Amino acid sequence: MNSKNTLCLWYDGTALEAATFYARTFPDSAVGAVHRAPGDFPSGKQGDELTVEFTVLGIPCLGLNGGPAFKHSEAFSFQVATDDQAETDRLWNAIVDNGGQASACGWCKDKWGLSWQITPRALTEAITDPDRAAAQRAFEAMMTMGKIDIAAIEAARRG
Repeated sequence: MNSKNTLCLWYDGTALEAATFYARTFPDSAVGAVHRAPGDFPSGKQGDELTVEFTVLGIPCLGLNGGPAFKHSEAFSFQVATDDQAETDRLWNAIVDNGGQASACGWCKDKWGLSWQITPRALTEAITDPDRAAAQRAFEAMMTMGKIDIAAIEAARRG
């Protein structure tokens, strides 16, 4: 890895599976090198997959197969800006339909426990509208949604 800043994501032996899914699902994503442990470690043996280099939407990541000690939480999430409903649906459904879990306000969690915000640009524009009443209507509409419905957000924004 050549990046000065890389996200290190902890997995319980499934870093390569996760990286492969991300590379298949998101543009500008790929699996790089897989590094094997040079010796035994608390959750594995010499020769096991220890780390996986990958990128998600151009962001360099390192998947560490560290074992079951630590779990992902909503305190960290990938926020993905989508351009239209088709892209929003495709990404949301890919995550949820692959063993993930739907949540609220555009959030979902993948099967490895990582949180994702699938956020249409239209939503960001609506809730930051200089017309505070329009922004509030869009925000209130968002608060009732799981996956974001762009048409409903735009309708709420218009009043």
